Amino acid sequence: QVQLVESGGGLVQAGGSLRLSCAYFTRTESAYALGWFRELPGGQREFVAALKLRTSRPIYSDSVKDRFTISRDNADNTLYLQMDRLKPDDTSVYYCAADLSPQGDSSTSSEYVYWGQGTQVTVSS
Repeated sequence: QVQLVESGGGLVQAGGSLRLSCAYFTRTESAYALGWFRELPGGQREFVAALKLRTSRPIYSDSVKDRFTISRDNADNTLYLQMDRLKPDDTSVYYCAADLSPQGDSSTSSEYVYWGQGTQVTVSS
């Protein structure tokens, strides 16, 4: 299994920055990608960004590209999401997740089987 724990959420003003962290631990299964999602009204989880672990290739949604940066620290087993120029529409609960399949583009929530508990991000006007 893969365990993930998010941290770093908080309250920031529009235009500000925040960095989310996700500590991950792989036991008997190997992840092919790690990603960030956020909740939409109705409970759906919207894709934000993902990182292919074999190639370190980042993928971003259109709504956050040029503002957010996904990265990881291999030594500390930590995934990061640097969030810049934040907007009120970015307000959500953010989740990190692990994709165990080499198939697909790792940009939909159904591809991920392990999820963290989430961290709240609130952006004020």
